[in-house]
Amino acid sequence: MKIAIIGAGNLGLAIAKGIINSNFTETLYITKRNIETIKEFETSHSIFLTSDNKTAIKNSEIIIFAVQPKILPIVLSECKDLLTDTHTIISVVAGFNISKLEEHIGSNQSIIQAMPNTAISVNQSMTCLCSNSKGKERIPIALNIFNQLGHAIEIPEEQMQAATIICSSGIAFWMRIIRAHTLGAIEMGLEPNEAIAMITQTCIGAARLLEIKKSNPEQEIDKVTTPGGCTIAGINEMDHQGASSAIIKGLLASYKKISQISNK
Repeated sequence: MKIAIIGAGNLGLAIAKGIINSNFTETLYITKRNIETIKEFETSHSIFLTSDNKTAIKNSEIIIFAVQPKILPIVLSECKDLLTDTHTIISVVAGFNISKLEEHIGSNQSIIQAMPNTAISVNQSMTCLCSNSKGKERIPIALNIFNQLGHAIEIPEEQMQAATIICSSGIAFWMRIIRAHTLGAIEMGLEPNEAIAMITQTCIGAARLLEIKKSNPEQEIDKVTTPGGCTIAGINEMDHQGASSAIIKGLLASYKKISQISNK
């Protein structure tokens, strides 16, 4: 498998780290205007750093576009004549839907829109995929790639904006929740490093309970809330302060914003 990552920003580099960790590619090209800033990625003879997008595309089968939305039309215009039937085009650019991609490179290309998150750098991303009609036959290829970098699913394109908020922006939202737990733990007298270790493992444990047992969050909450106990006291106070409402409103505000961006 020959992969090119066009654009070595935060997400592009996170994808590169995940791919390098997994070691499933024949070659990996990573492009950036100033490759001196990513020299640490040049760890084997199969990894190539270049500032030339065209070189990367010519030598790859799977092209992952990870540039900024305002830059993507320029990059696609420069490279579209190099794209062939053998290429699988994957875009991880938020707010740039399938129809916009087709406007720039044509509907005859196999186009897949993917939305991973930065946990892809440690092979723990949740990635959602959709495609145009030509790209449908290449979805198994994309699923194979992203399942090695975490977990991937195919969804309808109309759900991609919501998936972007839940999966991609969601990393930042969960970090804020973890940060709040950490500040509370420090106020209770725990050392920051100890608090982070406790909180992250508890988060992992909560997620694994839901994943393995296929249970509902409320079912698991009920198991640790006893009448008159400390857990129910904390949950009730959080609800009184509007914790659930604030999270929902935050998600919807992000969803509204990405809808505005996508419609430009």
